[in-house]
Amino acid sequence: MAPLFSIVTPVYNPPIDVLKDTIESVFAQSYTDWEWILVDDRSTDPLVLSTLNEAARADTRVKVIARETNGHIVAASNDGVDAATGTFIALLDHDDLLTPDALKRNAQLISEHDDLDYVYSDEDKVDANGRFYDHFEKPPWSPERLRGQNYCCHFSVLRTDLVRSVGGFREGYDGSQDHDLILRVTEQARRIEHIPEVLYHWRVVPGSAAGGVDAKPYAAVAGLKAVQDHVDRVGIEAEVIAGVTPGCYQLKRTLPAERSVSIIIPTIGSKGMVWGKERVLVIDAVRSALARTKHANLEIVVVYDEPTPKEVLEELRKIAGRQLVLVPFKGAFNFAKKMNFGVLASRGDRLVFLNDDTEVRTDNWVEELLAPLEEPDVGMTGAMLLFSSNTIQHVGHAYLRGHYDHPGSATPYSAPGPWGSHHINREVSGVTAACSGMRREDFFDVGGFAEVFPANFNDVDLCYKVRTTGLRIVTLAVVELFHFETMTRPKAVKKWESEEIQRRWGYPTRDPYTPVFPRMRPTRAEVLAEKAKERRRNLGLT
Repeated sequence: MAPLFSIVTPVYNPPIDVLKDTIESVFAQSYTDWEWILVDDRSTDPLVLSTLNEAARADTRVKVIARETNGHIVAASNDGVDAATGTFIALLDHDDLLTPDALKRNAQLISEHDDLDYVYSDEDKVDANGRFYDHFEKPPWSPERLRGQNYCCHFSVLRTDLVRSVGGFREGYDGSQDHDLILRVTEQARRIEHIPEVLYHWRVVPGSAAGGVDAKPYAAVAGLKAVQDHVDRVGIEAEVIAGVTPGCYQLKRTLPAERSVSIIIPTIGSKGMVWGKERVLVIDAVRSALARTKHANLEIVVVYDEPTPKEVLEELRKIAGRQLVLVPFKGAFNFAKKMNFGVLASRGDRLVFLNDDTEVRTDNWVEELLAPLEEPDVGMTGAMLLFSSNTIQHVGHAYLRGHYDHPGSATPYSAPGPWGSHHINREVSGVTAACSGMRREDFFDVGGFAEVFPANFNDVDLCYKVRTTGLRIVTLAVVELFHFETMTRPKAVKKWESEEIQRRWGYPTRDPYTPVFPRMRPTRAEVLAEKAKERRRNLGLT
């Protein structure tokens, strides 16, 4: 059955030409089963109300509510919700634009799913010259990301009965009222869907949120409160704090004390130069891992090759004491096999996989890394890894265009990333095994690391297996480590490795969690390949 949409638009003093553009975008809808509730919040410009009334005279589907007092956006929005007669409410700001097929695309999806309660789509921005830009290619439903930012935002379509049952818009959340409502609706929604198409143009005008969070600083405060309320309601033990990127948030979680943790570290006891000084990598990795956590129920499982110097093992005993478990390993190098060996020798119900060429730089890293696994639908977690130059190495995997890549690699730590993605906790396709966490039972359920991959793609394969079980993989911006990559083993990918990972999982084309731009910058793998070609050219080999 075709749904009736109730478009709800609170209105307060928009530029008249902009308001008329918004009206035209609704009148241009190819889907006709809609009503539009325009709530004038006592605009001081008399032309606003007259423009709204003119729209109502032009189309009987338009309803105008003229408030007697200025109640601000929450009160005006609730007036619209109260007046809605449609099955679904569609949220439209007074200065933005819908694409002509916005309602049609939602209606098509709703007709396919009787239990659909919330739909969001991609969006972009439109400037004063009518130029469309900044396409936000959004991921599929990502509850962790929604806690870090209102990534759903526009175009939001919500089942009317559910909006009313959760209490509509809440006073005291002005500026983040949509974020607060979406959090409450999605907590109870039976089904949530994403339409991966731009259906909404967010206009950039002076004072609008599209121009940046500084335009409405009170919105960030309201958003912080909305997310804290949400985690309290759903039973997540966390303090919500302001994120690195303005308008974004971070969860500082706690891990139950009874959780037993095993940190699995493979090593050969090698040395490396870090910041101009030689160090035994595994020693400093273990030292920083223990120094940066308060979780007592923890063991360090070091899987070491035969050539590992005895003095290295002795130093590890001094550092970790009774928390240390040493596991000898014989045979050719095989990272996957060593990790599996370590898990078999461990006792923890929570597992941390950690490279020996790392150094933890944030406190409570174990707690933060593993706490999301208290949510039953989270199957794996990862961390932000930095090169010694303080540039980003890893903020999650992306599997696309035939590559298994680290988007954002080599960018400055301070770079927010596309739509703030570098510094928020969010769902991703995969994470590196250089630092990741899992529940013990999930690790065994998916078969652990595939030992057919001794060097490369063992973590990629593991992530694919986790996701096929329906579990989410979350990368955590609140957990930071240095990763002195290439100081242990080279990362050259062999042809057979690429063939095997694609034989198992197919050729990766589009990553649902990573935006693809028409002129996306080359992947890290492509850059390295080009540099290798350049070196060969310089040597006269090609």
